[in-house]
Amino acid sequence: MYRYDEFDARFVRERVEQFRFQVERRLKGELTEDEFKPLRLMNGLYLQLHAYMLRIAVPYGTLRPDQLRTLAAIARRYDKGYGHFTTRQNIQFNWIKLKDVPDVLAELAGAEMHAIQTSGNCIRNVTADHWAGAAADEIEDPRPVAELIRQWSSLHPEFVFLPRKFKIAVIASPHDRAALRFHDAAVEIVKNGAGETGYRVWVGGGMGRTPYLSYVVGDFVPKADLLAFLEAVMRVYNENGRRDNLFKARIKILAHALGETEMRERTLREFRETKAQGHLEVPEAERARIEAYFAPPRFDVLTDDAPELNAAAARDPDLAAWARTNTHPHKVSGYVIATVSLKAIGAVPGDISADQLDGLADLLDHFGLEEIRVSHEQNLVLPHVRKKNLALIFARLKALGLATANAGLITDIISCPGLDYCDLANARSIPVAQQIARRFEKLDRQYDIGELKIKISGCINACGHHHAGHIGILGVDKKGVEYYQLLLGGSGAEDASIGDIMGPGFGEHEIADAVERVVEAYLKLRKDGERFLDTYRRVGMEPFRNVAYLEQLHAAH
Repeated sequence: MYRYDEFDARFVRERVEQFRFQVERRLKGELTEDEFKPLRLMNGLYLQLHAYMLRIAVPYGTLRPDQLRTLAAIARRYDKGYGHFTTRQNIQFNWIKLKDVPDVLAELAGAEMHAIQTSGNCIRNVTADHWAGAAADEIEDPRPVAELIRQWSSLHPEFVFLPRKFKIAVIASPHDRAALRFHDAAVEIVKNGAGETGYRVWVGGGMGRTPYLSYVVGDFVPKADLLAFLEAVMRVYNENGRRDNLFKARIKILAHALGETEMRERTLREFRETKAQGHLEVPEAERARIEAYFAPPRFDVLTDDAPELNAAAARDPDLAAWARTNTHPHKVSGYVIATVSLKAIGAVPGDISADQLDGLADLLDHFGLEEIRVSHEQNLVLPHVRKKNLALIFARLKALGLATANAGLITDIISCPGLDYCDLANARSIPVAQQIARRFEKLDRQYDIGELKIKISGCINACGHHHAGHIGILGVDKKGVEYYQLLLGGSGAEDASIGDIMGPGFGEHEIADAVERVVEAYLKLRKDGERFLDTYRRVGMEPFRNVAYLEQLHAAH
């Protein structure tokens, strides 16, 4: 994992003290809310529906045991005993008092964490594949690239007041586990025909009011030129992005207004000028310095045979179910990648308690695991687990309430906080997620349905990624009443697609029924081996629309 050097530590501490002074001035009335707002946003502090919310960066989703314990302490001391993991691999605390924020940030700094640029019109937290360094299909660990981008973009003087927020993701596998094409920009590590490793750069993706999929502006960018190329992208955006219309300010609007050819030409022209200056070429020694922090752990020499696990699973059907759904192949024999679901049936997706954070830290220490990852699907991932330890790890997770066997299944629902917390939301998301999860609680039924990703947003801003859901749900307001639109056919994977809106919205008491009817229709329509997404792409919307509105049609007659 990356560790702060002297510069990093000083930089973060200085930012804490700067913001402490700004908070003191706000509390004394020396700053108005309008004057204070841009200052707090650059430090990750939002004024939400009921209280301040602090969003803490988890760069490329990686956390150490001591960082988990720090988050647990903050949850107990300054919040209501829990935090919420988001779809940007961040963690949010929803009940923070303004007077306490500088102390919270100081505690974070002590654990090499911060909230800088988790909000504002700047380059936000850089995300990455949560299986990084463990996936058998990756070219190399993408996290050193994400760290390089993080260092370059932190308080970059040219890009701290962009037309709108900017989000970057990094992957290194043909299987996209970071929703690459829904990002403002993304870096895909690839090999060219000569076997050299470089970067394919994507631009112009995004969700929200006007969703778009990104396209390629750089087919193969050499390693030394990555920052120069990204700087070129940012300059094209900063110069040409809309600043007169909040709803048209994202780079996705610019990229698709210009079109692929013009956007590529402008970017390449800017890149040539930037590269000619020479100051942004990344030295091999600097890449090596960062990569050294991400050296893999010392793996034991093991085989994939796991008699201990097999014997334990034969005795414990809960363990067998969890191993089936929540473990995934690792690139090293005798190891697996394990998903820790934050989607217990009836729970709030992404929420985690202080006791659970401490318990996970203890688990990591006990089994010699150096890190845990946050996924963009609001779960946690143990990237390097010895198969022989799985039964013992499962038992500890079960005691913590973190052993739900549903990774990738219909109850593994992504949900934004919605109107329960967010002042931008039009409708509640959490109760809908809970209702739907309870409908499909039986594990045998979940197995029968197979891979089906439900994603829920409480407003058009799409923090719940509803556009990328196999079944997406969008909360809307109609004259003060909450309604929910259904979208079908979205995907945030390498087969990325934007979901199609089915039609008029459903009432809060109707939406779970509608989802259930859609799922039952899929079970009747599917062919052997088809996922929900495959069936939808084959048969289209009409068969699902015909059943979804049955209840409303009956009521009308």
